[in-house]
Amino acid sequence: MNKAYIAFDLGASSGRLMLGIDKEGKIELEEVHRFPNDPVVMNGTMYWDIPRLFHEMKQGLKKVALRKDVSIQSMGIDTWGVDGAWLDENGQMINLPIHYRDGRTAKVIDEVESIISEETLYGITGIQKAAFNTIYQLYYDKKYNSIIKNHGKKWLFTPDLLGYLFTGKMYNEATIASTSGLIDVETKGYSKEIFDKLNLDRNVMCELVQPGTQVGTLTKAIQEETGLGPIPIIAVGSHDTASAVVGAEIEKEDEMYLVCGTWCLMGLEVSKAQLEEKARLSGFTNEGSAKGKVRLLKNINGLWILQQLKKCLNDKGLKVDFPDIIEEARKVNHEYAIDIADERFMAPTNMEQEIIAACKEKYNVQLESIGEVATAVYNGLGKLYQETVHQFEELIGEEISTIRMVGGGTKDAHLCEVVKQATHKAVIKGTTEASAMGNVLVQMNTLRL
Repeated sequence: MNKAYIAFDLGASSGRLMLGIDKEGKIELEEVHRFPNDPVVMNGTMYWDIPRLFHEMKQGLKKVALRKDVSIQSMGIDTWGVDGAWLDENGQMINLPIHYRDGRTAKVIDEVESIISEETLYGITGIQKAAFNTIYQLYYDKKYNSIIKNHGKKWLFTPDLLGYLFTGKMYNEATIASTSGLIDVETKGYSKEIFDKLNLDRNVMCELVQPGTQVGTLTKAIQEETGLGPIPIIAVGSHDTASAVVGAEIEKEDEMYLVCGTWCLMGLEVSKAQLEEKARLSGFTNEGSAKGKVRLLKNINGLWILQQLKKCLNDKGLKVDFPDIIEEARKVNHEYAIDIADERFMAPTNMEQEIIAACKEKYNVQLESIGEVATAVYNGLGKLYQETVHQFEELIGEEISTIRMVGGGTKDAHLCEVVKQATHKAVIKGTTEASAMGNVLVQMNTLRL
């Protein structure tokens, strides 16, 4: 019977239970249960449907319990960053976690920065300014939400909250906490200066635990409901990107990871955070690594534009899929490129027409075929990745040798070739399931110790 490890990998649109099966030292990932993760809007606020997600996770565990071919060793959970929920003095959740796309925190950014400047915050935390950062969520909740102000006693990030529901143990895992804008990169703990200046109570945060910590076991109630035994729950790189970087299996310091999906995260694992002004102005962020290092990275546009282009083409009745778009792009050789980072491509009514219009404005050309339009996107992606690599090399003062691509984008051989040609770096394709793989690897390494 093969040993197996349960990896829950929850993204912004779906979640899944992946089973990492150890077959003579080689890990094979198997999807056991997939479920949607649709936000819920109530009274103008966008929430994560945690009760539904928790229910679906338990359904996945029930499926695993029926398996006779594997021996379950442990379980880990990774999710998106920054968000979480408040618990009261009795450990009861008093609010559904609010979605990072909810706009409530936008009004407090200026208020926070009047107390502690953006430059000072970056110098302490190394985290790029974003309205959804946990620092703004906590400030808003404690000042403008009377229920939380009076009854919110503990804050749990999303994977910590789910871990609590399975184990009854409260903790904050370090990589997910590093996305908050509240961690001092020097001390690796919650910043006393930030909490004091913003009049926030550091006691609402839980003990920080490092990736590879066994935080508990399934509660008896969950064991009875699912049919599983007292499985150990291990805090992995609970931020999905932290797990994905483990799954990228970086071997050398001059290797860069490119986690490529709807959005792309491009970066390096470094020993020390980069806090200088040029790093802040260039959009670099410093987050925790599951290996105890720093993930120096940039969040840049990924396959969103191609995904929306496909949608437009199908809305026209063309019935095309990504292989069709890739094949057409391979037939075209022009140098026109859209600016992938331009706001006009974030949510246009018609992505195809937006691409055509942008090239008309910039080059005075009229793109017509699917291949011509798609090539403008691929060229834009290549230029963006090229610029990002150069920014990293300038910042660290060293040349990057290799880019390790992981995630769904690795299925696109044409994109991989574009990255190679644009950056002039060796490109190594890794797993499409990097977060789940990294999740499993941390569990395995923990149990070997």
